[in-house]
Formats: sequence, structure tokens, C-alpha cells
Amino acid sequence: MRMWTVRQWTAAALGTAGALLLLGIPSVLLPNELFVREIEAAWWTYPVWVATAVLCGLLLATYTRPGGGRDEGGTEADEDRSTPRRSLAGGLLTWFAIGCPTCNTLVLMALGTSGALSWFAPVQPVLAVAGLAFLAFALRARLRAAAVCRADTAPAA
Repeated sequence: MRMWTVRQWTAAALGTAGALLLLGIPSVLLPNELFVREIEAAWWTYPVWVATAVLCGLLLATYTRPGGGRDEGGTEADEDRSTPRRSLAGGLLTWFAIGCPTCNTLVLMALGTSGALSWFAPVQPVLAVAGLAFLAFALRARLRAAAVCRADTAPAA
């Protein structure tokens, strides 16, 4: 990341801001009139929300080309193919973790209101840790692949 260009850092900042909005509005961590949260957010949901957004922004930046042009002759053979799955799993787990347990239709259909409060709500911190771990592993894999695949810019002798 020390060698990232302004373009990549801009992508990271915009991705972080987008993730903050995308996660914060439906979970009502950002107060809005579109959604209602029936149960007040726990103290830990705010740091998880911000950490998730930062990791998502950094992941987006790893997919941004430094120069903006097309990659010539580059191959993605060294990239870990499970990275997109980890990213998606991490994002979904943290979304379930920061959301209101009784506002989530999927949880209500599966467990009912009492199950959402007695079973799902206590599991939400575990989902948050697992989601952040998936995102961190995905970012690590992307950064390692970028370091290994870095093309030599010097002409061949």
C-alpha cells in the first residue's frame, strides 16, 4: 500500500464513503427517514461499521489500476480465487451483525421475533468478528497477490 498512487487512495476513500452509506442507511446507524430501527444499536456496532467500510474501501482500491490504463500482458493467475467469496462473505456477515435483529426480514422469517432477540442478537458480535476476519483475509490476499505480480518496469537486457 505504500506504493499506491493517488488514484488508488482516491478509490479507497470513495469506496469507504460508499460502504459507510450502503451499510449505515439501512441499519440506521446513519439516522434517516427511509428506515426505522426498533432496537437501539449496541455500542460495538459503530466501530464494526467503520472498520467494515474501511476494509471495503481498501479492497476496492486493490482492484483499481495504478495508472488507469489497461494491464498489458499481466496475468491474474497468482490471485487467490477465493478472495471475492471472502469479500462477499465478510460484507454480508458484518451487515447482519450491525443490523437490527428484529428489523431483518430473513431473521424474522427464520426465527420469529423471540428467536431474533434470544438467539440471533447474542450471535451478532460473533458475526461481526467473523465478517471483519473474512474482509481482512481478503485484503491480505489481494495485497500479497499484487506484491507478487508486480511487473518489472526495466527493459529486458
